[in-house]
Amino acid sequence: MQYKSQAVAMPYFIAAIAMFVGQIVFGLVMGLQYVIGDFLFPAIPFNVARMVHTNLLIVWLLFGFMGAAYYMVPEETETELWSPKLALALFWIFLAAGVLTILGYLFVPYATLAEMTGNDLLATMGREFLEQPLPTKLGIVVVALAFLFNITMTMLKGRKTAISMVLLLGLWGLAIFFLFSFVNPHNLVRDKFYWWWVVHLWVEGVWELILGALLAFVLIKVTGVDREVIEKWLYVIITMTLVSGIIGTGHHYYWIGAPEYWQWWGGVFSALEPIPFFAMTVFAFNMVNRRRREHPNKAAVLWALGTGVMAFLGAGVWGFLHTLAPVNFYTHGTQITAAHGHMSFYGAYVMVVLCLISYAMPILRGRAANSNKAQVVEMWSFWLMTIGMVFITLFLTAAGILQVWLQRVSDTPMSFMAAQDQVSLFYWMREGAGLMFFIGLVVYVISFFIKGEPRTVSN
Repeated sequence: MQYKSQAVAMPYFIAAIAMFVGQIVFGLVMGLQYVIGDFLFPAIPFNVARMVHTNLLIVWLLFGFMGAAYYMVPEETETELWSPKLALALFWIFLAAGVLTILGYLFVPYATLAEMTGNDLLATMGREFLEQPLPTKLGIVVVALAFLFNITMTMLKGRKTAISMVLLLGLWGLAIFFLFSFVNPHNLVRDKFYWWWVVHLWVEGVWELILGALLAFVLIKVTGVDREVIEKWLYVIITMTLVSGIIGTGHHYYWIGAPEYWQWWGGVFSALEPIPFFAMTVFAFNMVNRRRREHPNKAAVLWALGTGVMAFLGAGVWGFLHTLAPVNFYTHGTQITAAHGHMSFYGAYVMVVLCLISYAMPILRGRAANSNKAQVVEMWSFWLMTIGMVFITLFLTAAGILQVWLQRVSDTPMSFMAAQDQVSLFYWMREGAGLMFFIGLVVYVISFFIKGEPRTVSN
């Protein structure tokens, strides 16, 4: 059954994809700046391009999560949203805040932006991924709390399911842990502690609950497997996620001045973090193999399977490669970290949001699935983006290994810039793979404009 208030998800999905395109454009700009140092300088310096690239990633994924929640929760609770008008008002507020922040990064020197936005009243700017001005951070808190109020009130008046409760827990965790972005101690060690409570406990904690809930919802819809079976898998996955992810935060404490015992705690529990991602892969393939019906949206099924595999490879395998302290001592802060970051974000979060959009958008437009022709084009986009990301990861990994050897292990270690010059070939190859990824994203957008035979909605 489709609910009228689910339509509020559509503008969130459209804004998410538009910002995703912007993120990749700035990623390509940064990639060229690695090998052509003065590319677009001084109009877009590297530090500005990097801020825009990473901030767009965070904001568009938040738009995706919010749109997914607005689509899922009415179906899970079997009732309309508590306030569709509030959902639409929050969309425009969040969009305006995001666009103004990005324009501020691009057209106002960062120090001037900090002065203009009250950073002297409460200093929160200047930290990686948390560069947002104070008004933007406050706006994110207001939007997140109002969004959670809307979702929570909807769930209180409707049916409660394991999937919706896991989703709600993840969304509340997202909002609560972001509050630590306002904590900026003068002591650098304490600052890094609180910084990781936002960054790690988002992407390796509560965001994984959101990932699990979204994937479980889509798999129920496209496979017809009993809800009880999928929910049991979900409970196991989120339990392992929370146990390994929360204590595994310690693998970020190795070299920041924290007590030495974190090398053991962080090492042991972060080594367990690949397990829930492997379980998620087995879960996805098992559910699809046990499916009771052939859903017409085969592209959404492909995205669901790809999410499990790529999340396991990026967050699991590539995370494990350099998570233990004796290895991390040499690899920390190198291109190996960047390789892990790119594939894990793509596999775990980008793909699951695209999966939900792939499933939901045709239904919101009055059909069970896009036409066969449109789905073939969308599947091409899947493979172009996924293979592009695999090569980005491999080239960055090769660059990182060579960087570690030249800069940190060799008997005659090179300076940072000299080592970067030696690995520039890999940066050029990474740029080519990035261009392939961008083409795949454009193809994904095009797939939604390909017309075909009309189909009736059937859940």
